[in-house]
Amino acid sequence: MNASYARLKDRFARIATLGECSAMLGWDASAMMPPGGGAARGEQLAVLAGLSHAMLVAPEVAGELDEAVAEGAWDEANLALMRRAHRRATAMPSDLVEAVARANSACEKVWREARPRSDFAAVRPWLEDVVRLQRETAAALASATGLSPYDALMDAYQPGIAAADVEPVFAAYEAFLAEALPRAEAIQAARPAPVQPEGPFPTEVQRALGRRLSERAGLDYEHARLDESAHPFCGGTPTDVRLTTRYTPDSFGQALLGILHETGHALYERGLPEPYARQPVGEAAGMAAHESQSLIVEMQAARSDAFLAWLGPELHAAFGGDPAAYSGANLGRLWRRVERGYIRTEADEITYPAHVILRFRLERALIGGGLTVADLPGAWAEGLQSLLGITPPDDRRGCLQDIHWYDGNFGYFPSYTLGAMAAAQLMGAARAALPGLDAALGQGDFGPLLGWLRTSVHGKGSLLGFQELMTAATGRPLDPSAFMDHLRARYLTA
Repeated sequence: MNASYARLKDRFARIATLGECSAMLGWDASAMMPPGGGAARGEQLAVLAGLSHAMLVAPEVAGELDEAVAEGAWDEANLALMRRAHRRATAMPSDLVEAVARANSACEKVWREARPRSDFAAVRPWLEDVVRLQRETAAALASATGLSPYDALMDAYQPGIAAADVEPVFAAYEAFLAEALPRAEAIQAARPAPVQPEGPFPTEVQRALGRRLSERAGLDYEHARLDESAHPFCGGTPTDVRLTTRYTPDSFGQALLGILHETGHALYERGLPEPYARQPVGEAAGMAAHESQSLIVEMQAARSDAFLAWLGPELHAAFGGDPAAYSGANLGRLWRRVERGYIRTEADEITYPAHVILRFRLERALIGGGLTVADLPGAWAEGLQSLLGITPPDDRRGCLQDIHWYDGNFGYFPSYTLGAMAAAQLMGAARAALPGLDAALGQGDFGPLLGWLRTSVHGKGSLLGFQELMTAATGRPLDPSAFMDHLRARYLTA
């Protein structure tokens, strides 16, 4: 290893460690921090962001990158990602980096209070500040990368995927939805209505069962913990993964499926290549790749007929009541029910992409200047009416429902549906490679699936781009038809 590359590796390891500190502070802010800590936490995150940025743009870095190339660095993939990170960082002045961190933290805290009150007016000025700074960030990154402003933001979450790649995929899905949704509703209406299990479902029982299911999926709690938050997420670091969910005593499905969803994210982090820890090439291959891992666990595996047949007796043992309510067939009718709803995180597989399409169009307009923050609630209502034929009754179930924009995450939303499509394609490849996969899931055993994912996805880190990763794992780049075939098989077969 040449000297310049060795210095770069050390620098990027320190930058990654600062990022781990920010991740833990962010988790704490969502799960543990008292309300009065918000202002100080915003300053802490801003300082850490500034320190990371300063290390990336230090004058000597450009020379070290050039020297490492000239001397022949042994790991070209990692060096290329270092150069990419440096190029994006040099486009951003330090004061903008810190201002963004402060604005995001401040807005997110106000959103937490405004959302349950459906009070968009309270958070609007804070969101306007976030959007202004995101536009400045997008313009700066566009100048450095040659991408459009919105694409430059998307590139931070899923490198190599641009709005022009997403638009035809979403347009095709919108056309599919117009035909598939009413058909699925008609097929569903002709079947017996699901039996609702009788509660209450104590939080402590849900928590213990959720952890056991997470462990069945393969998560080692020597390196993870499970907590509660207003918006479920997976955070922390690869060796200290933090999952959150939310519980309600009158229902257990949202919490348990949420835990399995976040477990998919956690398993990806835990499976990243250890030899590349704290190096760019050792990180996940983008957020579409990450979402594919949460959805292959939750949607593809945990909602499969085989797994639900195993899960039913486990649920009955935990909660009691009528055993018929916990049959695999009834759980399928409950958890694969198609319904036009307002909330993205509660949406079924068919309507979920519509929620993402809406957000993609709105955030692109916000960054491009075609939509003002003041007009966001109305635009949201019009967009949802166009896509699903429903209008949210209030902003809590409209533009206030997601944390992403209020925390400065513009360009993330397309990753959800790209990830769902990738999950279906990956599951098809896993079934082809593992003929006994469904039999294993029927025993509550995720081992074969996890082993395949460790080799085909997790262990690759960022050695491959998203499309290259999909090609290596499935034999072709992302193919939306795999997702639509999955939906036809699961929902459109009478």
